[in-house]
Amino acid sequence: MPQLTTPHATVLQHYQSIADLSTRMLAVAQSQQWDLLVELGVQYQEAVERLKQLDPLDNDEKAARRELLTRILDDDAHIRRLVAPELDRLGHLLGTIKRQRTVLQAYYSTVRPL
Repeated sequence: MPQLTTPHATVLQHYQSIADLSTRMLAVAQSQQWDLLVELGVQYQEAVERLKQLDPLDNDEKAARRELLTRILDDDAHIRRLVAPELDRLGHLLGTIKRQRTVLQAYYSTVRPL
């Protein structure tokens, strides 16, 4: 990326940092490091919140931002595809645990102590 010399350089640099973070999150998701992905997700959310507090870009700088946003959105789509099966698996596991708990509660509520 070329050296930025505009007053909004920090805004574009912030977008670049977010794009780099999303690329790292994708690599972590591809290696199924779910705990680390959650940690990076928190950092990502914090970075986006900080971005909201920065000055808007002018029209010329929006083109540079567009490229970074495209990268961020592509990474996000890939991460979602990788995470979806894991979330489905966890949902199924939680459903099974809930059913087992219900059965145990029903069984123990009918058994009277001697």
